Amino acid sequence: MLAAQAQGSVTAQSVAAGGEHTCAVLSSDRVHCWGENTQGELGNGTTESSDTPVEAQGVSNAVQVAAGREHTCALLSGGHIDCWGENSAGQLGNGTKGGNSDKPVEVKGISDATQVAAGYFHTCAVLSTGHVDCWGAGPLGNGTSESSDTPVEVQGIDNATQVTASYLH
Repeated sequence: MLAAQAQGSVTAQSVAAGGEHTCAVLSSDRVHCWGENTQGELGNGTTESSDTPVEAQGVSNAVQVAAGREHTCALLSGGHIDCWGENSAGQLGNGTKGGNSDKPVEVKGISDATQVAAGYFHTCAVLSTGHVDCWGAGPLGNGTSESSDTPVEVQGIDNATQVTASYLH
């Protein structure tokens, strides 16, 4: 769909499908999303759904995108992560729970991520150290069943290269 809608020469570098939305990192390093947008998961400053790609505001150096149930996260070239959309369980990682965001917000405490994955109500990232941090609905692998609105380190992992997230795990 993206190639059919875009004008000129555009290449998708990374594509992710969420609950009812899809996002792509384009060759311009910008993120474009389309589909359902009731929680702001398209990141364009509205909650209006779109059947054509719209640009996520303020994301200009993305290298990867991950889409969860109703939230989206982008890994930025410097190792930071921005997330937007639903935040009922703290899955945006910005230190708040509730109060969805229709624009990208920076995940607190992440500055060296190499990959990001979004699940139903949680998000995880691989760090350059090989550790994995997760945030949102627990359990998050840190020895408790508690949720966290900021990243917490998953115990016992120190050589990860990739992480994935699913429904509740």
